Amino acid sequence: MQIEPFGLERWFAEYEHEADIMLAESGIRSLDANRFDLNPGELGYVIPTNGDPEFRAEVGERYGRSADEVLFTCGTQEANFLAFLSLLDEDSHAVVVTPTYQALHAVPDSMGEVTRVSLEPPEWELDVDAVADAIREEMNVIVLNNPNNPTGRYHPQETVEALYDLAEDAGAYLLCDEVYRLLSDDPVDPVASMGEFGISTTSLTKAYGLAGLRFGWLVGAEEVVDGAWEWKDYTTISPGIIDQHVARQALGEHEEDILAENRELAASNRGRVREFVNDHGLEWYDPVGVNGFVRIPDGFEDGEAFCRGVVEEESVVLAPGNLFGFDRYFRIGFGLPADELEDGLARVESFLDRHA
Repeated sequence: MQIEPFGLERWFAEYEHEADIMLAESGIRSLDANRFDLNPGELGYVIPTNGDPEFRAEVGERYGRSADEVLFTCGTQEANFLAFLSLLDEDSHAVVVTPTYQALHAVPDSMGEVTRVSLEPPEWELDVDAVADAIREEMNVIVLNNPNNPTGRYHPQETVEALYDLAEDAGAYLLCDEVYRLLSDDPVDPVASMGEFGISTTSLTKAYGLAGLRFGWLVGAEEVVDGAWEWKDYTTISPGIIDQHVARQALGEHEEDILAENRELAASNRGRVREFVNDHGLEWYDPVGVNGFVRIPDGFEDGEAFCRGVVEEESVVLAPGNLFGFDRYFRIGFGLPADELEDGLARVESFLDRHA
């Protein structure tokens, strides 16, 4: 199993610990732990190791699924990884919609064969016919990230349903990473609720502001979930007991307030970045979530050169579009507290003014 280095993580490792402002962060600002009861009792394993059955049943209800069709994981990253291990082998084929988070194409590519179907600027609209043309007889899964990272494009319900129909007709699965879904005021239906061929992965990281909790889940057909659980025995074994304890609160009595606050912050900050983009004659697709994909100004070699200039001169980290396959773009994250966003934008503006 060969896998390419994770470019975005290597970029963060180079700069994020010493930089003043992280404008490449892809989630909403983190919540304080004192918002929750942090005492779960005895600190043993979660038993059974796929997660508390009653809590899995509660999560499953959100998708019209049973407890046995839910697996709790260490974030969405593990949920996706285990799903791919369950679905793919060296003879399999995956169709992946890109640009996207690197793990969603690099991991399948390390296991089998991947065909990428690219969204195209400036609208980043998904061509369902292009996905259909990419399907082979040996295809096991179509992979989607909705809303999309890095572009913020939220594919509408009818588009996702069309992809589901393609997967079902092929006897394959549609896997959708939905970590940003609930930052929309009007979320589309989760893919796992569309039928037995739908798989949803998500976590409390991006929409809930609980990245440090490392709590996510995989929802899908029991055979997929069972296969993922078998692999989980070789990774994290069980979800963390404190993680699960806090997750029940975040998805219970605190959920309505958390999502309302985070949607308000995302909308306000998005408006501020929209103003910044317009003021400086830049281009982007108005996003859902807390990421925008912005075209770099003329005069720079590529997105990496632009982002290196910003971090080295202004101590602000942005994510080069090269890491997503589009070298004339950069990703900006705007889920951080409003005052930090203002400071970061002011520094990027200073950089632009000097290099105009």
